Amino acid sequence: MDMIVDVINSIDAFVWGPPMLVLLLGSHIFLTFRTGFIQRKLPTAIKLSVTKDPDAPGDISQFGALCTALSATIGTGNIVGVSSAICVGGYGAVFWMWITAILGGASAFIESTLAQIYKKRNGDGSSYGGPSYYMEDALHQRWLGVVFAVIIILTYAVGYNALASYNLQSAFAGFSFYKPGVTPYVLGGILAVLFAVCVLGGAKRLTNITGILVPVMGVIYIIVSLIVICINIGNIPSVFANIFRSAFDFKAIFGGFLGSAMMQGIKRGLYSNEAGMGSAPNAAATADVSHPVKQGLVQMLSVFIDTLLICTATALMCLSTGIEPTAELQGAPYVQQTMAAALGSFGPVFIAVSMCLFAFTTLIGNYYYCEGCLKHILKRHPSKTFMLVFRLVASVIVLIGATVSMGLAWDTADLFQALMVIINISMKS
Repeated sequence: MDMIVDVINSIDAFVWGPPMLVLLLGSHIFLTFRTGFIQRKLPTAIKLSVTKDPDAPGDISQFGALCTALSATIGTGNIVGVSSAICVGGYGAVFWMWITAILGGASAFIESTLAQIYKKRNGDGSSYGGPSYYMEDALHQRWLGVVFAVIIILTYAVGYNALASYNLQSAFAGFSFYKPGVTPYVLGGILAVLFAVCVLGGAKRLTNITGILVPVMGVIYIIVSLIVICINIGNIPSVFANIFRSAFDFKAIFGGFLGSAMMQGIKRGLYSNEAGMGSAPNAAATADVSHPVKQGLVQMLSVFIDTLLICTATALMCLSTGIEPTAELQGAPYVQQTMAAALGSFGPVFIAVSMCLFAFTTLIGNYYYCEGCLKHILKRHPSKTFMLVFRLVASVIVLIGATVSMGLAWDTADLFQALMVIINISMKS
């Protein structure tokens, strides 16, 4: 196992070097200018997201597709991802998360608009699609679409779902009942069973569950975050000063690139909002809109909601308490310590409950992407037996994820998401 961890860590360090920075941010910047700074259309995106397009056929609204995308992007990354970025990269990581989100809105707009242009229709009138489909139809390269679909399955069913499971169980590490050799297996088993119950019920149940949990979960979390921020409002000016000061400490950035504020902010920002990865278009393709650009704007909004709103709430909530982030506290422990300082014993319990909801909706949303990609690989005709086996294997991965080490969980997810970015951006740009 140690050898596997070392190999994955080495590959991850190689992939997430300066070239990835140039590829990801370069693409975001290029598309921002190419679209005439589409981010300025945010008010229009908000309006479109809360209304049903009267000229569009079908029953899946823009808001429904937005919730499906948010179910995967809003998750444990908004809590432990932010914590890890700050603990490893320092205050400045928050700034680079903001930059990734603001510029990444253009990438989210382009890829989701393409998903609408090249989407397909089922016999019942519902639609489906994503990068694999527009790689096949626009580039006439089915093999590339298949490769990308495989990478998405590996990223979400293996990398992200295992990481979500690990992050959930780690939120309980500070409680007295937690036993390292037992509790992860128990929590992982419970999570795997609940996950299996949902996915074995089919995609319709997935949509119903995420459509209810995502808005409620996000609103409650933001409210509690604002309460903590208000309690420590006197510290906010110094927090912002530290964020901007650390963000441009270029000596620190280039002295240890992988652990720098810049790279940690970019990596964890990408893990949280997924702009440029090519995942959200799978959900965007299911929406019924009268013009592809409308859904592109709505999906751009999801990036802003995820990072500029929820991730920022987590960052300010933690940093305003005055507890300094350290590498030893990265992940759930740092968030729980800061919450305990602000809200007493209620804080860690609230984070644990939030992690349960965030992780669960993340697992459901991630699986939704995998099933769509699997159908593309098999040309929309997977047998019931095959799908049953796939769903059971996905459930087992959830169990395994809760029992692996933190390094293996994060490095595996980072590696697969990097491969998605390389393929998607190279094709799109």
